[in-house]
Amino acid sequence: MNTLVTAPTFLSDDFLLQTETARRLYHDYARPMPIIDYHCHLPPDQIATDKRFENVTQLWLYGDHYKWRAMRTHGIDEQYCTGNASDWAKFEKWAETVPYTLRNPLYHWSHLELKNPFGITDVLNPGTARSIYDTCNEQLPQLTARNLLQHFDVRVVCTTDDPLDSLEHHRAIAQSNFSVNVLPAFRPDKAMAADDPTAFRAYVEKLATLTNREIRTLTHYLDALKSRHDYFGEMGCRLSDHGLEMIYAEPYVESEIETIFSNLRLNWKDGVSVLSPLEVLKFKSFMLVQFAEWDHEKGWTQQFHLGALRNNNIRRLRELGPDTGWDSIGDFPQAASLSRFLGGLDDRNKLTKTILYNLNPADNEVMATMIGNFNDGSVRGKIQFGSGWWFLDQKDGMEKQINALSNMGLLSAFVGMLTDSRSFVSYPRHEYFRRILCNIFGNEIENGELPNDVEWVGQIIQDICYRNAERYFEF
Repeated sequence: MNTLVTAPTFLSDDFLLQTETARRLYHDYARPMPIIDYHCHLPPDQIATDKRFENVTQLWLYGDHYKWRAMRTHGIDEQYCTGNASDWAKFEKWAETVPYTLRNPLYHWSHLELKNPFGITDVLNPGTARSIYDTCNEQLPQLTARNLLQHFDVRVVCTTDDPLDSLEHHRAIAQSNFSVNVLPAFRPDKAMAADDPTAFRAYVEKLATLTNREIRTLTHYLDALKSRHDYFGEMGCRLSDHGLEMIYAEPYVESEIETIFSNLRLNWKDGVSVLSPLEVLKFKSFMLVQFAEWDHEKGWTQQFHLGALRNNNIRRLRELGPDTGWDSIGDFPQAASLSRFLGGLDDRNKLTKTILYNLNPADNEVMATMIGNFNDGSVRGKIQFGSGWWFLDQKDGMEKQINALSNMGLLSAFVGMLTDSRSFVSYPRHEYFRRILCNIFGNEIENGELPNDVEWVGQIIQDICYRNAERYFEF
């Protein structure tokens, strides 16, 4: 007699959990853990003012270049992405696109975000768009920026901030006694961007004004930047961050850098500083070392997001600006320069805690083995292979990162997931990660590849979900 086997219900409580053991690990151990979002792009001013959103489009779709890319691919005009269409029209076009995102992580993320915090389990499509839009909007008065962070049990948020940022919003948040600890992170990419001399000179002038200093020499520049690094420290900063194609580790001598800075700052021809590509590389290499040594001095964690090929569509960059969905995975050589950079710092005993985020899956094993070269026993998991990032923070990308780290390092020392998001409703990505993690462990226990010690494995999972980050960053 044939037994009818029904397909699992989409987005049930056991979503992505294929075995009974995986379900126990998730529901009993992973699910209750709080969240530390140690890298994101949430606007601190919106937390400071406890922003209220007029409609779900503003909360959910504004600034989301993941969704914009999908809509463009589906044939949706730009006015419904970054343009001046009404918020309802933009939501309607997104609802039109969603059914065609099957097997793209956006399909999972979108429905997870509707389920939590809105409690909506209907599938989003043109037929349900209006009712879902109205249901979300009815709940928005209670779902302010701060209430959303508390709803998801977020304990720490680390934003991403330029050295010139005043951090006034972080100060206001701290003074308000908000239960979530909102801290800045030092992102000095513009401070080393010698490949754009015009923008660099403007940056130096802003730094001089902000610090009330004359900046004419390299020493002046470093002193002014260091004062900002110190200020971030006073404001509770524990992390720096760099978004780079690759680590810059070109050999240099400091006298060369002094000349390069002088050329950047003072010697101009027709409004443009004349630097060779090698000089640009040397300057960036020098500045990375300075930042790394300052981080070591303060005991901060340095983060490196490596491998993005940004702003590929020149026309759209000119029209819409950066961070609007025209970036992709790059194929930059990573291993040798990364080894030189980390090795040089380690040799001088100036290598601080470090997280490497990789965008090219071809380099997963490079990253997973590179971290082992510089884990010296001084800090558990001192050098980390960061979670799947950007194009890789989806099921396949997370599994590959977890497997590479498991095979070549210690997954048990991993500091876990982050949002890397500008949206207050992106925290179900932590749920997504936790379900995937528990499913991997659960399957291997039931296959006999790991001992059936759910209590011990559950503790490891709780460490990865929360406790490792809490200890690592000393929050």
